[in-house]
Order: sequence, then structure tokens, then C-alpha cells
Amino acid sequence: MSKRKKSAAGTVGVMMAITMLGKVLGLFRDRLLTVNYGSSMAANAFLTASRIPRVFFDTVFASAISACLIPVFGEALQKRGKGEALRFAGNFITVMALLCALMTILGTIFAAPLTNLFADGYDAATAELCTKLTRIMMPTVFFTGIAFSFVGILQSFDEFNIPAAISLVSNVAVILYYYTFNSRFGIEGLAAAFLVAWLLQALVQVPALIKKGFRFYPSLSLRSEGMRKVWRLLLPVMVSTWVLPINQTINSNFGSRLFNGAGVAAVELSYNLYTVIAGVFVLSVTNYIFPRLARENAQGDRQVLRGTLRGSLHSTLFVVAPMTAGLSLMAGPLINFIYGGGEFDAFSVSITSRALAYMSLGMIGYAVQAVLSRAYFAGQSGGVPLAAGAVSIGVNLLLCELLTKRFDVAGIAVASAVSFAVNALVLALPLKARGLGFFDGDFIKDMIKLVLATVVMSAAVLGVLSLLEGRVGKLMTLLIPTAAGAAVYFAASAALGVSEMGAVLGTAKKLLRKAGGRGA
Repeated sequence: MSKRKKSAAGTVGVMMAITMLGKVLGLFRDRLLTVNYGSSMAANAFLTASRIPRVFFDTVFASAISACLIPVFGEALQKRGKGEALRFAGNFITVMALLCALMTILGTIFAAPLTNLFADGYDAATAELCTKLTRIMMPTVFFTGIAFSFVGILQSFDEFNIPAAISLVSNVAVILYYYTFNSRFGIEGLAAAFLVAWLLQALVQVPALIKKGFRFYPSLSLRSEGMRKVWRLLLPVMVSTWVLPINQTINSNFGSRLFNGAGVAAVELSYNLYTVIAGVFVLSVTNYIFPRLARENAQGDRQVLRGTLRGSLHSTLFVVAPMTAGLSLMAGPLINFIYGGGEFDAFSVSITSRALAYMSLGMIGYAVQAVLSRAYFAGQSGGVPLAAGAVSIGVNLLLCELLTKRFDVAGIAVASAVSFAVNALVLALPLKARGLGFFDGDFIKDMIKLVLATVVMSAAVLGVLSLLEGRVGKLMTLLIPTAAGAAVYFAASAALGVSEMGAVLGTAKKLLRKAGGRGA
């Protein structure tokens, strides 16, 4: 392996480790919320209030950075030099900072209508508290906008570890609040702590920016060459980032109508856990394949492009299929272990577990649509993802209307799962006409093998879980069935001849050889 490849692998490994640590701290932060506030009025109001500025940011600014700042800044850096790139960055930051400031002001002024939009099932007292907390936290839109601009610049300079650490820093700040000031300032102080935490996401990157030679050149030009490229690139990728926050807003709204508002906590906490488990792996895959798909699309070799897409889907489903079944079956022990205790009582554990169990069924659709959308963007095509996103949102809204009253949080979770599957299906259908069809006889055979291995694994998990029920503690109830399920899945996959098992066994042999060498 070359030094360059080793360096790349090391960078990705460190990034994943930092990201995973940040996610774990985020789960611990959520546990502290449940232990201190349970499914109370304060917890529900806080969860909704914290989501409002995140939706504002996710639907506007996050996509602008991922789709626009990094490629345009990188192009300027390569073709016109560092000075021109920094001038574009100053122009971009100025425009986006003013946009985020305007959004912050509007969100603060219209906090009450936004609360009603996001959670129209709240009673008057909960809605009033949610409005107050929203006004406290709305400036996170501005701070996060600046922080993610800095992320784009640092990544363009090949600095990945500091950007990966920003969620770690913010989560530590919030966790410290619980152990220091929570008993004195309560839920309003927690909202202020979140605000400080998001400010720290920007500040922690400043030393690295200075070290890279960054200088801020403010400019409000909306029609400069760089900003014209930004406006052209903006809409298609924006749509792909709208689906998750809008669907989650819909789900939270319907959750506010259940169990005196406690449905919000069940939906939010299960969704947070779902995205931690699915997101780290899926996003790692998509971030890896996207530049490769773009290069192959530019070369015009459809066979190679189709092979990359097919291989990426195959490998993703090899991991996600058992993850889907395992998370659905182990939802109860997982929720009980992470959130159970304190104010988060047995009823809260029960409804949150049900939400996670059914929401997990959408993990395959979530993974497939994430991979397929990159294939379209690699070809600079946004029409199909636009349609897929719109259909997904419509399906989610319709199913929430039809299922929530009858099946409560399970109905909301099923609506979310089906919407992911529909999104993936709409993306998949036009690919054949583009020469990128992957759904043939061989692919179907491979998927049948994965389904069989997953069914065998599920039976093993259920068997072990029934034997352990009430006999061991929370941690062992979670770990033993999970370990047994993983072992059975790998054994079944090997017996069925699933191709990915060759890579798994090869890696295991290398590790054993290394361990044997060190032991000698």
C-alpha cells in the first residue's frame, strides 16, 4: 500500500473514530435529558424548540456548503490561487451570514407560529414554553452557518479532523451543563447551553483556520463569478437535504398529538438513535463513492459507473440488512439501556422502543436512496432526486394522517420507513434508461441470500433474547444477543456464498496473523 493510500486510510479512520465519539456523546447527552426530564412537558417543549432552528439550517445552509462552497472554493484554489479562493470564501461567508442572521430574526419574531406549525397538539403551557425556548435557541442558525462555512474551508485545505470534532466539542459543553448548572437554571438554562455549544463549534476551528493562512475578506457581491456558481449548484442538492428534516418535522408534529405530547420525545429520541446507528456507516460509504462516481461519469464509461454503483449497493445492503433486523428486534433492550431510568419510566421506554422498532424497517430504503442520489448528483442531474424527495414527503404526510390515530407512534414510524423506501424506488426506476440499471437476475439472487442469512440471524437473536429475559442486567441483555446475531449472520453468509464474506474472512486472517506475530 502506498504512503498516500495509507495516509488516506488513516485520515478516514481518525475521522470515523472522532465522529463516532461525537455520536456516542450525543446519545449520552440525550440520556441526560431523559433522566432529568423524562417525557415531561419541559422535555417535549425543548425537543421541539431545538428542532426548529436545526430545520431552518438544514434546509438552507447545510446543502449550500456541501454542494457549493467546497467545490467552488477548491476550484478557485487550484486555478486562481489562494488569494482568489479566500476572496470567494469571504464573499460566501458574508452572504450566508446575512442570510442566517435574517432567518434568526424572522424565527425569533415568529417563534409562536413556528411552534404551532411544528407541534400543533401541545397544550397552551407547553406551547408557551416551546416558544420561549425557540427564541433562546434561534441564534444557533447563525452560529451553525458560520461553523459550517469554516468546515468547508478547512476541508478544502485537506484538514478533516478539526471539522469532525466540532460535534464532540458542542456535546461536551452541553453535558457539562447538566453536571453544573442544570439544578439551578433548568430547561431554560439548557437552551442557553445549547446556544453556547453551537458558538463553540465555530470558535474551535479558528486556530486551525489561522494556521492554514485563512484571512477573511468580507464582500456582499451576489453576482460574483463564485456566487453565480453557488446559485446554479444550490437547488438540486438542497432538495436532497430537505427530505429528512421536513419528514421529521411532520413526524414530530403528529407525535405532539399523542400521550399529552410525550409522542414527541418517543419520535425524536428513536430518530436520533436511528440516525446515529445508520448514519455513520451509510454516510461513510456515500462520502467515499461520490468523488469516484463523479470521475467515472466524467469519463463517460457507463459500464464502469454501473459496476461501481452496483458494488456499492451490494456492500451497503450486506451490512444494512442485518442492521435493520437487529435494531428492530433489539429496540427494547437498546432504548432501556441508553435512556431508561430516572424520569424516563417504563411507559416512556415502551413507546420509544415501539417507535424505533418500526422506524428501523426504513433503514434499507434510507441507505439505498443515499447511494442512488449520489449517482444522479455525480452526473449533475437534480430532476429525479427533486421528484423523489417530493413524493417521499407526500407519502410520509399521507401515511401519518392515516396511521397515527390507530397505531400511535408505530404509525408515525411506519410512515417514515415507507417514505424512505418510496424515495429509493423513485430514484432506482429511471437508472435503467440511463444505462445504470442494477436490478437483474444476479442481483436478485444475491439479495435472496442476504435475506436468508438475515432471517437465520433474526431467529438466533430472538432465541437468545428469550433465554436471557429477566436473568441478566441491561448491558448483557443488549450485548449477548447482538454478538450471537452477528456470529450467526456471518456464518450463514459464508455458508450461502455471499461475496462480501471473502473480504471479511480475509481481514480476519490478516488480524489473526498480526496478533500471532506480536504474540511471538
